[in-house]
Amino acid sequence: MKKKILAVACSLTLLVAVGACKKKQETPAGPPAGAPGQQGQLPPGHPAMNQPGPGGVVMPKGEMKVAVPDAVKGKWKGVVLSIEDKTAKKSSDLTANLNSDVKIPNSNLTVKVGEFLPDFKMEGLSITSTSNELNNPAVNVVVMEGDKEVFKGWLYSKFPTIHPFEHPKYAMLLKSGVKK
Repeated sequence: MKKKILAVACSLTLLVAVGACKKKQETPAGPPAGAPGQQGQLPPGHPAMNQPGPGGVVMPKGEMKVAVPDAVKGKWKGVVLSIEDKTAKKSSDLTANLNSDVKIPNSNLTVKVGEFLPDFKMEGLSITSTSNELNNPAVNVVVMEGDKEVFKGWLYSKFPTIHPFEHPKYAMLLKSGVKK
């Protein structure tokens, strides 16, 4: 009787182990699951979406070109950036005009604010906005610490963890665009 119980227990253990292996194999490879904006998720139109290569990411070669459509040109005067002082655990909003420089108060950081695209889309080497609606807001910024460039890229309002500004003391997020 003890041998039968042991045999049944071993069989059940083996079935559970085989089932777990099959489930693991059936799980599709790719970025981790999660809500948009979580680590591993890409905004719509990002060039790494659906492209083969190591880790599934292949960046196009060449110079990126930003084309602001006529429907967007002149409709936005600035952006609101949320600045967090991580050590003081305080956040504040900073309004900045497009194509201008703004100093982050009580720091040696300066943000060079570039183009704002309310409906950011990237295809290959072309960056544009597919509409003037706030579907996928993004702003191009360069952050200087003193005279050293510490960040250059796009901040996404709805996808703040995609290519974020990383600094030991400060965090910066795009909060919104400011219409004219």
